[in-house]
Amino acid sequence: MLQHKSIRAPRGREISCKGWQQEAALRMLMNNLDPDVAEAPDQLIVYGGTGKAARSWPDFERIVAALRRLENDETLLVQSGRAVGVIKTHADAPRVLISNSMLVPKWATWDEFRRLEALGLTMFGQMTAGSWIYIGSQGIVQGTYETFAACAKRHFGGSLRGKLVVSGGLGGMGGAQPLAATMNDAVFLGADVDAARIEKRMKSRYIDKMTDNLDEAIRWARDAVAQQQALSIGWVGNIVDLLAELSRREITPEVLTDQTSAHDPLHGYVPNGMAYEAALALRESDPQRYARESYRTMAEHVALMLELQRRGAITFDYGNNLRGHAREAVERGFADAETLRGSVGLAKSAAATHSAPQNSTGFDPFKIPGFVPEYIRPLFCEGSGPFRWAALSGEPRDIAVTDEAVLATFPEEAALCRWIRMAGERIAFQGLPARICWLKYGQRAKMGLIFNRLVREGRVSAPLVIGRDHLDCGSVASPNRETEGMLDGSDAIADWPILNALSNTACGATWVSVHHGGGVGIGYSIHAGQVIVCDGTPEADRRIERVLTADPGLGVMRHADAGYELAQRVAREKNVDLARGE
Repeated sequence: MLQHKSIRAPRGREISCKGWQQEAALRMLMNNLDPDVAEAPDQLIVYGGTGKAARSWPDFERIVAALRRLENDETLLVQSGRAVGVIKTHADAPRVLISNSMLVPKWATWDEFRRLEALGLTMFGQMTAGSWIYIGSQGIVQGTYETFAACAKRHFGGSLRGKLVVSGGLGGMGGAQPLAATMNDAVFLGADVDAARIEKRMKSRYIDKMTDNLDEAIRWARDAVAQQQALSIGWVGNIVDLLAELSRREITPEVLTDQTSAHDPLHGYVPNGMAYEAALALRESDPQRYARESYRTMAEHVALMLELQRRGAITFDYGNNLRGHAREAVERGFADAETLRGSVGLAKSAAATHSAPQNSTGFDPFKIPGFVPEYIRPLFCEGSGPFRWAALSGEPRDIAVTDEAVLATFPEEAALCRWIRMAGERIAFQGLPARICWLKYGQRAKMGLIFNRLVREGRVSAPLVIGRDHLDCGSVASPNRETEGMLDGSDAIADWPILNALSNTACGATWVSVHHGGGVGIGYSIHAGQVIVCDGTPEADRRIERVLTADPGLGVMRHADAGYELAQRVAREKNVDLARGE
């Protein structure tokens, strides 16, 4: 059975499918499960708690077989990780349409999802796991880099040199944080209970140093701050214990955030007060108690973040629903005032004794702002977002050619060019060679056409695949993350990601997906993704131009409709038709 083997995407120009569009989907599905890419490939888990690429190993085999027999005028339908049918369409239609984890709203709870999952009826697709465009931690590095850079610009004169950044979670998403921080010249101190995750980031050069000794980790961090040395440190332990110790020692980081898998209280987040192995055993033996302990720990986690925020740390939520679950912990009685007083009262000093929340009404996790409204929304208004691509050849030199093309195309974009140069020097490839950068409306279509020309001219040795994170300007409805605090109050309106998926389907993206729950958990988000293949053909030119114009265009429309003046100005300048009859 395939679950006993390592999955690795094919390389080179020889294909096993009937066309490059199908071959691209096959290779990217397999790339998601490459041991160098996925967090737990033997369980089909790619990242983000239980984010999977296929529902089961027989389903994986079924998808692979379907892709290999799929004609160039057919479309494969995938329902939560299972191939369920093939329909006759046309050459410009998507080759694959995917829907993951979608539940009728009244039933959209973790308990109901897990009941259905146990029956083998669904799977959690996360964002780019179940849409087959995850490219390892690199996929989120630039978004994290942009966030830290925006934080530095607003609060620290443009640089994090000599500043301490503290966070939790060093898995598939959070593992991008240490490199993004040091690229901004910061000192990074991060915690993860799973030593294997930190070891994986050490191997890929995302983390500089690792220890299970908390005193040593803090000493390294303080020395690096004093020397203004960019350094990343991974400590094996629970982030709540790290924050409690920083509070006790009266060490206040300049920047504080979190990327633990708090979106999933059972299979993602790990409670404190017990060894990691004991927590895993509890997860299996008593999942209800485990979830209660996770909720209780999240409340303590947020209470400590609020205390460090009060002491001066620039503190923001990174979109994992930690705040929402901390609030829920108090509302459901999993954490009480005494617990929260204890979590922030560890320091025997006046500084830590007067601001602990005393009851549920005084405990407001949303005093911690989200990273999107705080730093990213202006980029979204410009149709800017994560533009990622992979070399289906498997040749690193093909990415080097595309890097040079980006630099030559946008020399006036200083931050973009700095990023591309740093990425080429410092980011190790995981699985198929890939790259990501943030491009605006207009820039994405332009770059996509250039990439297709590179394939046509043979300057790259095989087709390229272009995708993006679902965290994009017009593809998500997530009130605790991407759409938090919308100007017109439309945070929970989910029409936009559905329109995004429909538009990309109409425009001829190679595969299109709609998901529920990615990033923040079941019940909290709806989002969509698209992928387009550059195979060098004139037909691909037309599809690329349509898709890479419409996709970010939805982001400009969404923010213009919400009343953002910047988005309205971009729409006027770039001729984005807002259907206003003007």
